[in-house]
Amino acid sequence: MYKISLITGDGIGPEISDSVVSVINKINEKYDLKFEITKLLAGDKALEITGNPLPDETINIIKDSDACLKAPVGETAADVIVVLRRMLDLYANIRPAKSYPHMPALRDDIDMVIVRENTEDLYKGEEFLIDGVAVALRTISEKASTRIAKYAFETATQRDSMKKVTCVHKSNVMRITDGLFSKCCEDVSKDYPDILFEQMYVDACAMNLIRQPEKFDVIVTTNLFGDILSDESSQVVGGLGMAPAANIGDSFALFEPVHGAAFDIAGQNIANPSSFLLSIKMMFDWLGAKNNDSKCVDVGAKLESTIFDLVKTGSKTKDIGGTMSTTEFTRAITDNL
Repeated sequence: MYKISLITGDGIGPEISDSVVSVINKINEKYDLKFEITKLLAGDKALEITGNPLPDETINIIKDSDACLKAPVGETAADVIVVLRRMLDLYANIRPAKSYPHMPALRDDIDMVIVRENTEDLYKGEEFLIDGVAVALRTISEKASTRIAKYAFETATQRDSMKKVTCVHKSNVMRITDGLFSKCCEDVSKDYPDILFEQMYVDACAMNLIRQPEKFDVIVTTNLFGDILSDESSQVVGGLGMAPAANIGDSFALFEPVHGAAFDIAGQNIANPSSFLLSIKMMFDWLGAKNNDSKCVDVGAKLESTIFDLVKTGSKTKDIGGTMSTTEFTRAITDNL
């Protein structure tokens, strides 16, 4: 049995969390797997009720689970996800970007993964005001750069793709920090002679993601650049609604949809749950690899193919131009699992 902690979030979070629970319950019923879900409070609602956006009880239950699913939260997002990333050392942020049918992707043959260092860079929040001057410290370490590079190359070896890693940085300007990141990636590349390795400045990468997105396979980059480029890659394949994400460490992982809490459509039962459901697929892959559980991996593949086949028919929720409610879309998936 797998114990799964589920932060239900704010805005549309509870609605798409219900979708996730329905799908996992169907998997429990249909396949010889058992997932026990514990719903947790974190985010704006948690702050309102408990005075803390990330209550100790929530943290303790997450630590005691096999993996965590997190719906989007509101204004307190940094107080939830950034804290959990550091606390659990979830150093790899993984963002696939893939073309799906009937979505406004630039091309129908896009299939890339952005592997983003998740623990340092400007996102450590080391900022100061000194005599009217704002200063932010950018930390890039050899340890973090090397381990994220290794994760990227391992990802490339496991993908049925062109077997290429693109290291993205800005070492022509930030010669010490990005220079170190570039060197670490190049050093790691020598251990993977079968993987094509290239380097690209971040501005050129931003341009080429639009100009030639099909040329990318695995992109490895620093925290800030990865945050920006992964949102761009999601839009390249049609928007955040089909964009899952994982935060992975050596012994624990957290999975979440890329999009925000969308308060403007909350409570209307029209939100697209696909991003969160595809995050479940990533969770199944991770649990399967960690526990040598091929059935878990197979069920993840089945879930993704079910979503693919559904959107291939033109079925969409109302928030992305379709006619289906969140509940109807979810039921169509569970009926076809």
